[in-house]
Amino acid sequence: MAKLNSPEQENSHELTDPLEHRQTQQLALFLDMLWLEQGLSDNTLAAYRSDLQQFEQWLSLRSIELITATSLDITAYQGHLVELKRAKSTTARIVSALRRFYTYLQQQQLITINPMVLVENPKIVRTLPTSLSLQQIDDLLAAPNDEDPLECRDKAMLELLYATGLRVSELVSLQLDQINLEQGVIRVTGKGNKDRLVPMGEQAIEQLRVYLAQARFQLLNQSSDVLFPSRRGRQMTRQTFWHRIKYYVQLAGIAGDVSPHTLRHAFATHLVNFGADLRVVQLLLGHSDLSTTQIYTHVAKARLQELHQEHHPRSDVKG
Repeated sequence: MAKLNSPEQENSHELTDPLEHRQTQQLALFLDMLWLEQGLSDNTLAAYRSDLQQFEQWLSLRSIELITATSLDITAYQGHLVELKRAKSTTARIVSALRRFYTYLQQQQLITINPMVLVENPKIVRTLPTSLSLQQIDDLLAAPNDEDPLECRDKAMLELLYATGLRVSELVSLQLDQINLEQGVIRVTGKGNKDRLVPMGEQAIEQLRVYLAQARFQLLNQSSDVLFPSRRGRQMTRQTFWHRIKYYVQLAGIAGDVSPHTLRHAFATHLVNFGADLRVVQLLLGHSDLSTTQIYTHVAKARLQELHQEHHPRSDVKG
């Protein structure tokens, strides 16, 4: 991206690089288009912005313009990412960002040949998501102390996260008017600004009642509609909640890497293990594509094989 100018340079339009200005402008217009027309989340937009800026910087070191990059340049950049040992999922996201960007440039008639036509998507081996057992979930949900306002809030958040499978960004941004305790549902605005209704379950509803009656008002120093305010009475960050979970995982004596997403996986895994229809799980998770949800069929199969080997009297007989 364009380098910061000195105060004297900032007042002189003649010294501004017109190419860098145009490229910066095109990136901004592209991201605006994604937000307006495709409704991508702020996190996805931020990732795309960073990906494209890093690619632009890599090109500039080789005296290549973003708008004139070829498929060979992009393939070379993929090799650079491999050298940096970037995760395949990260590389796949970067390729996706580039594909969308150059398609946008072609639609705007700013390029005649789309360099991404000859670029293949990296192959990703989908791994089974990390989950928690029912006992581990019970231990984790029992870790917070209801008597402490912060821990009472955290307990309600953990109960709600496991009961609904919300994304952590959806959880921390919840407002009071999104929950209906009488009907037992929560209205969630997910990716693409799509709304969905998710049932909360009795235990989550009860814990929310306790939290709203006993703890929430103690966290607020001013009026707020945020359901789960931080210690300062504001909307909590995703990182803060991640650290809170780490604290309770340690208290519960649970080994391994546990994050808010782990509870989302546990929610889906346990539903499928107990016979829930995959399309229902898809709706509850807010997945736009059923293929994203199908990973949980593999989880269920793995669980069935495990149970068979553990309990069937002839499971260990060799053929």
